[in-house]
Amino acid sequence: MKIHAEHNYFVYILTNKNRTVLYTGVTNTLKERLFYHCNHEPFSKSFTAKYKCYYLIHFEHFMNIQEAIAREKQIKGKSRAKKEALIGKFNKDWEFLNDNFT
Repeated sequence: MKIHAEHNYFVYILTNKNRTVLYTGVTNTLKERLFYHCNHEPFSKSFTAKYKCYYLIHFEHFMNIQEAIAREKQIKGKSRAKKEALIGKFNKDWEFLNDNFT
């Protein structure tokens, strides 16, 4: 029998300073994950480092990792326009929310 623990998981969307690039991810420690996105290794080849996606503009909370992963995949599969609409409902002005988690 497999036991599924329930914890805090977050699906989140980051953007760059000009709000032209979107990155969707999932984590169980949003504050820590934001820190690592902003303080990556020098010469990192990660997507967020390459496109300077450090700014949190959307997040959703889940208690179950399977639900969080499914939601991440669902968001990643959406068109840019649908992602923009999702962000706009949550964060009308696309304000950077990083300070809420530091």
